[in-house]
This record gives sequence, C-alpha cells and structure tokens, in this order.
Amino acid sequence: MIVDRHTKKIICAAYSKGRKHDFKLFKQSNTHIHPSIKTQVDTGFQGLQKVHGNTEIPKKRSQKNPLTKEDIRYNRRILSERVIVENVIREPKIFRINAEIYRNRRKKFGLRLNLIAALHNRAIDLNLK
Repeated sequence: MIVDRHTKKIICAAYSKGRKHDFKLFKQSNTHIHPSIKTQVDTGFQGLQKVHGNTEIPKKRSQKNPLTKEDIRYNRRILSERVIVENVIREPKIFRINAEIYRNRRKKFGLRLNLIAALHNRAIDLNLK
C-alpha cells in the first residue's frame, strides 16, 4: 500500500495471488512515483533506491557488518516517521482481508480491498479517526 503520511489516506493498494515479496509486487504493479516525492519504506523494498532515487530505507546489519551508532539513529528516525504509515496499513487487517487467508471469490478481492481503502479515506475526511 502507498499511504500519504500527512493526510493518512491510502493512495494505492496492490495485491497478487499468493505470497509475493514486497518489492516484486511493487515492480509488477507498474506504480510510478514522481522523482521529487520522498519515500520511506521498510527493508522489504531493498533495491528501490535504484528505481526511485529519493528513497530512505533502514540499514540492515549483518554478522560481518554490525550497525554503527549513527546507523542506529538513522534507522530510528525513519522508523519513528513510518509508525504513522504502519498504523494506516493496519486498517485493512482489522477487516481481516489482509490478515488471514481470503476464502471468497478471488475476482472480488481487489474490489473489496479498494472499498475498504475508500471507507478508511472517507472516515478520515469526516474526522472519524
């Protein structure tokens, strides 16, 4: 999902059949982000910086390269700003559409996901959230 951090609205929701890596799903969705827009993503989007230069991704540690104190501060700054977005992404999971196995007709999944996103956005417009 693409979420506007300031308005807390869901802009775009992509999905696929079965499990799929976040970045692979992003590439297949053909979603284009304007180069001037700053994006903050989680570590599931490694490689997005090659496609979109204005991207902030938390640094990953490895056994050979532990994180420095500066890297830890960088990650905390990004993650503290992403909490707002993660809380918005949680909304469709309340409706159980993304949290569990979807047992209804597959053709209707995209429609239902977009309807839930629209309900969320409308609730924000009406100041219900």
